[in-house]
Amino acid sequence: MAQPPLDPGVVESLVKDAASAPSMHNTQPWTFRFLRDSGVLQLRGDAERGLPRADPGGRALHLGCGAALFNLRVAVAHAGWQPVASLLPDPADPWLLAEVAFAGSVRPDDDLAVLHPAIHRRHTSRFPFTDEEIPDGILDGLCGAALLEGAHLRVPDAWHVQNLLDLVHDAEGRESMDPEARAETARWTETGAGGASRPEGIPTYAYGPRQLDVTAPVRDFAGRQNLPGRASATFERWPRLVLLGTTDDRPEDWLRAGQAMERVLLQATLDGLVASLTSQALEWPELRWAVRDPRSTMGHVQMVIRLGYGPTGPATPRRPVRDVLDIV
Repeated sequence: MAQPPLDPGVVESLVKDAASAPSMHNTQPWTFRFLRDSGVLQLRGDAERGLPRADPGGRALHLGCGAALFNLRVAVAHAGWQPVASLLPDPADPWLLAEVAFAGSVRPDDDLAVLHPAIHRRHTSRFPFTDEEIPDGILDGLCGAALLEGAHLRVPDAWHVQNLLDLVHDAEGRESMDPEARAETARWTETGAGGASRPEGIPTYAYGPRQLDVTAPVRDFAGRQNLPGRASATFERWPRLVLLGTTDDRPEDWLRAGQAMERVLLQATLDGLVASLTSQALEWPELRWAVRDPRSTMGHVQMVIRLGYGPTGPATPRRPVRDVLDIV
């Protein structure tokens, strides 16, 4: 049995890696607690950082926390320990989403440890991608990555991609007509000229250019506002989209989907791909059911991922580790 990392500096490093995960509107809805006596690191969901209009059931919050959990597992393996994760370990405490114990040593070529270099290289790219095709072998590898975490990744055909784009446009139209939805998005974005003045949310420098001809499902956080100095660009005409889903649709499934999502994103980063996440249509219950391919066995779509080759997106701000970690 490996000795748990009692040094606070090591724990802080692990949490820093974990907190680099993506979350809806970069709300970072997580906190961590390290229990010195047992050597267990806990992950808790932060309900105060939820999105009650866009995510009333907390599905997206759990996906983000699942992604942070996967990063934590990767970081623990990179540090030389075998991470053992338990999901929802206390039925009486639904916001205790996971516990990670340190069970033994691992080799540097462990399948989790090798993903570590991608943690801080992975950034959402809201820029145009090229029209270069993604090799089938890479897509097959990403599908296998999702399976390792108990989820499924599907590559839709052309008619389904067009249907997905139509659903995204429908969702964007609904949001533009919903004052509560617009206000909620505005709370987590920055449309001023000051850059990243907060340690959370989406700063203006991460918006990417405005689309000249809207062909890619990239959320425009500026809405109808014209931001000084913001460029316009032509995006890929036929975006490459993949669907990440699970058989069931419970909090445990959401946590598994979040881990699968992050494994796919980290592997894609190592494969030279860039990505953005598309959740607009999933935020409206009356549209979410139509996102799945009726010919597929996938029960519930948890995320739509846009993949391709192109510029890497900029890093978005993160809260200081001291604000998200307790050591007791």
